[in-house]
This record gives sequence, structure tokens and C-alpha cells, in this order.
Amino acid sequence: MNNLIKKIIFPFFIFLVWQASYFIFKIENSLLPSPFEIIQASFELGKSSEIYLDIFDSLQRVFIGFSLASIVGIFLGLILGNFKKVSEYFLPLIEILRPIPPIAWIPVAILIFGLGNTSAYFIIFLGSFFPIFSNTYFGAASLPLIYRNTAASFELPQLLFFKDILLKFSLPYIFTGLKIGIGMAWICVIAAEMIGAQSGLGYFIQINRLYLRTDNMFVGMILIGLIGYVLNLFFSWLEIKIIKWQN
Repeated sequence: MNNLIKKIIFPFFIFLVWQASYFIFKIENSLLPSPFEIIQASFELGKSSEIYLDIFDSLQRVFIGFSLASIVGIFLGLILGNFKKVSEYFLPLIEILRPIPPIAWIPVAILIFGLGNTSAYFIIFLGSFFPIFSNTYFGAASLPLIYRNTAASFELPQLLFFKDILLKFSLPYIFTGLKIGIGMAWICVIAAEMIGAQSGLGYFIQINRLYLRTDNMFVGMILIGLIGYVLNLFFSWLEIKIIKWQN
């Protein structure tokens, strides 16, 4: 209970200061809605199915793009982290592409895939792939030499080595990448929906901006923050459940 109070006390303080500032300085509500107006808008939106469909569409895009990035990123990270000679060919290209912001790829994605879900999947994949790959690669490359020598001494098959030694040792690094990756995926889906989609929370914010419904815009922004927080909590919970030997 005390932890819950600690988590909500500062946002509640910000809420009070914001509401007080609205009355003191008489801020124009078309520019910045008051917290009370945002709460009213959230209740109105809650009665409609539109916002729930937008949330579902955003989560669906994140799930597909992030799942693909996780599969490819973890697989490549383990392979390149384990086989140093192979990594010498691939790492330079990955390191060149990694600093390019995912948002910079949006025009390219639209040119190649057109408007719609495929472009969003591509942007989400790029945004989440690099943190997942980088952390997995670092974990696999950090495997102590004694583990490799022991596996070689017992003539352990490569598949068992990957599954029981390399993968398990790399799991803490992998989950660090997954938690960063899901945050990047959530950021990327919003950016992609603002430019190249007809649904989702990014599209919801963009369309309400055009209609000057700033109260709805802020509801959408708060939902983005809350859902992103819940996604991070889910992966933290999953990490505890899977990596039990760390607890």
C-alpha cells in the first residue's frame, strides 16, 4: 500500500499544480486543457468503442513488429556473439544502421510498402531490433571461456550448448534488450500511425489535433504513457518468472 501511495503522490501533486495554474493564469483551454477537462474527455471517450479499437490496433501492430524483432534479434545476437569470426562480417553493417532513428525510415517504408500496417510493422521492427540484438550479442559474447571449455571437454552437442548454456547465460541481457525494445516499439508505432495509418493511438492524436480537440489529444498521450508503463511491468514480471535463479 505504501509503494502505491509513493507512486501516485507525485503525479497527484502535478495534477493539483496544473489545475491551480489553470485557474490562476486563466490559460486558454484550446491551447492547454485543464486536468478536469481531460478527465471529462476520458469519460466521454470511455463510452465509445472508438478509443478501444485504436488501442487494440496499436497493440496489434506492436505485437507483430516486436515479435519479429525479438526472434531475429535474439537469434542473430546469439549466433554472432558465439561465432566471433562470423560477426566480423555482419557487425560493421549493423553498427552503421543502428544510429539511424526509426522515424527517419518512415518515408522509405511508405515508398516500399505504402500506407498501412506493413509500413508500421517495418518501423516497429527496426526500432526494437537493435536494442534486442545488441544486448543479446553482448550477453553471448560475455560467456566465460571456462563454460566453452567445459562444454568442449564433455563434447556437448552444439544444440544443447546453445539451449542450456549460451541461452541461459544470456537471458538477463536478453530481457534488458526486450524491455528497451518494447519501449522503442511503442514509441515507433505512435510515430508511424501519426504519418501512415488510419487507426491507432497515433492516428487518434493526429486527427484530434486537426479538430483542435486538445483534451482528447491529452487523453491519448496519457494512454500511451500508461500502456507503455504496463508493457514494461509485464516484461519485468516475465523476467522474474523465467530467470528464477537470479531471485
